[in-house]
Amino acid sequence: MIDSLSALDSQLTVAMNSLHNAYFDQFMYLFSNKWIWVPMYATILIILYKRYNIKAAVLFLVAIALTITITDQLCASIIRPIFERMRPANPDEPLSQVIHVVNGYRGGPYGFPSCHAANSFALATFLALMRRRWLFGGVVFLWAALNAYSRLYLGVHFAGDLVVGAVIGSMVGLGLFAITTHTARLRWFEGAPATSTINMPTPLTIYDLLLIAFVMTTIIIAIAASF
Repeated sequence: MIDSLSALDSQLTVAMNSLHNAYFDQFMYLFSNKWIWVPMYATILIILYKRYNIKAAVLFLVAIALTITITDQLCASIIRPIFERMRPANPDEPLSQVIHVVNGYRGGPYGFPSCHAANSFALATFLALMRRRWLFGGVVFLWAALNAYSRLYLGVHFAGDLVVGAVIGSMVGLGLFAITTHTARLRWFEGAPATSTINMPTPLTIYDLLLIAFVMTTIIIAIAASF
């Protein structure tokens, strides 16, 4: 059973990785770079500052930081050393002979599960639950999915690495959000009851639209820079 799943994973990875051209090589390479998303991360801070009272904003910020830290360490420091599954582009991996590599980038030795996918989906899940607006949630999950796919395109992850990473990230994001809202119910916040401050859907604001605009603009910048 394991051998069959591994073979299917390898076939799917090769098939998806082979769909490349010179333009998308540069686009995916840029898209996968964490620094290009700094404006999006900054906008998240603005949303927290503008939309919530200071105690709720700090609680959310700490929860988001913990979500990404826990997800990253769980994948990189606990699961990867156990499975030691080489990346597709690793020269010691036989499959590397047919893997398309971009700009000589091969990543570290092991890639299961994908930290990129886990961290992206953890953040997307937390933000989508926090804002509870389909447009906002759709954009952040689109970002997470493309961010994860870029890793397969670059040849540094198997398809299965992305799926498992996305599942782990989503679960951690959901769990940390549940803990956060439970903490909010302890009424650490001034003014309105915590449930109306932190645990209820809120209107789509100009700051949410700003984050959406930054995501789409960054995608456009990556597209333009790839020519």
